[in-house]
Amino acid sequence: MKLNILFPVLNEHLRLERGITKCAAYLRALASKEGSILYGESYRLTIVDNGSDDDTEEIGQRLAQKYEEVDYIRIEERGVGIAFKTGVERNTAEIVGYMDIDLSTDLKYLAKTLRIFDQRPCIDYVNASRFHRRSHTTGRKWYRKITSAGLLVLLKTVFGMKATDAICGFTFIRKEKAEELVKQCSDDKGWFYMIELLLRAERSGVRIADLPVDWTEDYDTTVKIPKTVKNYLVNIVKLKLAFLSE
Repeated sequence: MKLNILFPVLNEHLRLERGITKCAAYLRALASKEGSILYGESYRLTIVDNGSDDDTEEIGQRLAQKYEEVDYIRIEERGVGIAFKTGVERNTAEIVGYMDIDLSTDLKYLAKTLRIFDQRPCIDYVNASRFHRRSHTTGRKWYRKITSAGLLVLLKTVFGMKATDAICGFTFIRKEKAEELVKQCSDDKGWFYMIELLLRAERSGVRIADLPVDWTEDYDTTVKIPKTVKNYLVNIVKLKLAFLSE
């Protein structure tokens, strides 16, 4: 089962090398262990740099030269959404997904995700959750807990969302289904794109596995809360109107 992990990055010079190095080491160990879910399989780590203006590009290119399994893609438009879409359009692996470069979700869930796809052919989408009753989160700041919980309530109220988390930063999808969903989604380039992807998957009847995870807050996060909340509210209204007209 071939795997491609997309890492959307924007001005991540402080975390990029650490994240890729740690993930590459984990996957190499998993792929070399006889009997493991990744044993003998190929995998890629794709850095999708969406408009960095620091030395992220230099670090990304150096990592791609250092590691055979690492690719570096540069696009000039900013946003996780456009980065994910670009990665999916260029992907050739059976399973494609994205992770935050801070590796907030424990890497052991990569193996668990692959086992789900392998053992449950009906599942096309694995969505990690910080809010599942069996999840464990560490270091979550109080104001981010409030904004995340508020977003969850809104999505469940407005769209009837079934998933227990909308944007954990750890999502994997079978290739064909990912391509279908990307074609259905809007042109939003930001974080809300990933929420729309999940909502459209549910709306289309895609079988989704809600994956409880161990998740650790990164105190150096680059997410700007007020701007993000405003973006979410605007896009919730736009997507609801779009769903009503479809």
